[in-house]
Amino acid sequence: MKKTNRVIVTKTEAFVKEMLANAEGGHDWWHIERVRRNSLKIAKDEDVDMLIVELAALLHDIADSKFHGGNEEIGPATAKKFLQTLNIDEKSIQHIVDIIRNMSFKNSFGNTVFKSRELMIVQDADRLDAIGAIGIARSFNYGGHKGSEMYNPDIKPVIYKNKEEYKKSSSPTINHFYEKLLLLKDGMNTVKAKEMAQVRHDFMLGFLEQFYTEWNAD
Repeated sequence: MKKTNRVIVTKTEAFVKEMLANAEGGHDWWHIERVRRNSLKIAKDEDVDMLIVELAALLHDIADSKFHGGNEEIGPATAKKFLQTLNIDEKSIQHIVDIIRNMSFKNSFGNTVFKSRELMIVQDADRLDAIGAIGIARSFNYGGHKGSEMYNPDIKPVIYKNKEEYKKSSSPTINHFYEKLLLLKDGMNTVKAKEMAQVRHDFMLGFLEQFYTEWNAD
């Protein structure tokens, strides 16, 4: 990596760590770091701008809307304001901001106008962190943060028709597997992410089987 790019990344790391110092455990610095590592791993097999990928991964959850009253623009706006303090051209800044604005699962409801290979990679990495062992841990951590029930057999999973329905969900954590997590494997964009997702998807199926066995005292 060029020296200039290394400085940009180092400054971004420091900014993100400071901003997320008190973040919920599933959306903290370590989530960012895992997404960054997987983004770079996937990007090795792709013809993309690696700096765009790394910065988008670092900044993708800088101000998640669910922790800011549902405001979906605070994240992109915060990222843009920070990026403008660095030695980065405006076109690259806008690319990163567009990735942040369009990569969330909730934006899969409806047509996404913006597309790029860099977006696909960071989106895949973020979705990978939502499934498998880490995804299970994050789901229950966030469920506890919200005060959600762990499981209630009387409340059935639903298939959301639009983004607004999804955002208003208050279902038990186990339902989240059927409403989102088990759907992510088939939404991966890159070959590498598809391979990684299958392993994590199978792990979640095994977890659910064991969960129900224990719940039902079988």
